[in-house]
Amino acid sequence: MGQCVTKCKNPSSTLGSKNGERESGKSQNKRSAVHKDDHGSACGKSSVDILVNGTKKTDAAVESSQPPTFSGDTKKDSVSSAEESSLQRIGELFRRYKDEREDAILEEGMERFCNDLCVDPTEFKVLVLAWKFQAATMCKFTRKEFFEGCKAINADSIDGICARFPSLLNEAKQEDKFKDLYRFTFQFGLDSEEGQRSLHREIAIALWKLVFTQNKPPILDQWLHFLIENPSGIKGISRDTWNMFLNFTQVIGPDLSNYSEDEAWPSLFDTFVEWEMERRKKEEETKCIMSSDTEGLCAEEQT
Repeated sequence: MGQCVTKCKNPSSTLGSKNGERESGKSQNKRSAVHKDDHGSACGKSSVDILVNGTKKTDAAVESSQPPTFSGDTKKDSVSSAEESSLQRIGELFRRYKDEREDAILEEGMERFCNDLCVDPTEFKVLVLAWKFQAATMCKFTRKEFFEGCKAINADSIDGICARFPSLLNEAKQEDKFKDLYRFTFQFGLDSEEGQRSLHREIAIALWKLVFTQNKPPILDQWLHFLIENPSGIKGISRDTWNMFLNFTQVIGPDLSNYSEDEAWPSLFDTFVEWEMERRKKEEETKCIMSSDTEGLCAEEQT
């Protein structure tokens, strides 16, 4: 063990000599490798000078100097240009009907607008259009309402608006959309300048007929008859009564048999159901009397 340690420590020992020879050989190999690497590096450098990703360096420099084109920017520019053109057409359309003094389309302009659309101002289509325009007042479109409304229905001309009517009417048939239209109609019927909070009875009757144009509930005629007869002497319809009537038509059957005064219905509905049931009772009694008279007359004729 001691001899082995001594030999390892002695630089002139046989083990040390062999290591020295090996180191010398390694040094020569390294110098040779370095020489080869230098030669290879020079070759590599010249090849890089010639080719850049398979392209001549001079060609690559020319290509890199050209500004890149982005198809996305071109598309955005075309969309922006189309939107500007559409807004210009909407502006021209608005100016055609706007009032001379006020920056809005008023009653006279609205009549001309409806005439060009080939619709009656009292037609359901006009109510739907006012709903899409989110008009705050009857017979009036402000500049903002008109512009935003035309953009909402994606139309910027008379022909474009006319072409949108079928899809707008179909949209109004959807349950959630109709509910929104129905609630809009109440606000639309109010005179905002006077600060009204309830609809005049006559206006409410007209608007109920109008808003249910496409989907008339079976009880509507009886309800409107009740309001026309006005046994309770009401002058106006509140927002709560208006909104709840839609629920009433959806929940209560035409025969009114499932109506309960214990539920949270407006008191006007209680009066209506009582009045309508009494009216039907009298109607049945009248039919029976007429039927009895007819049978008696027939019996006399037979004798």
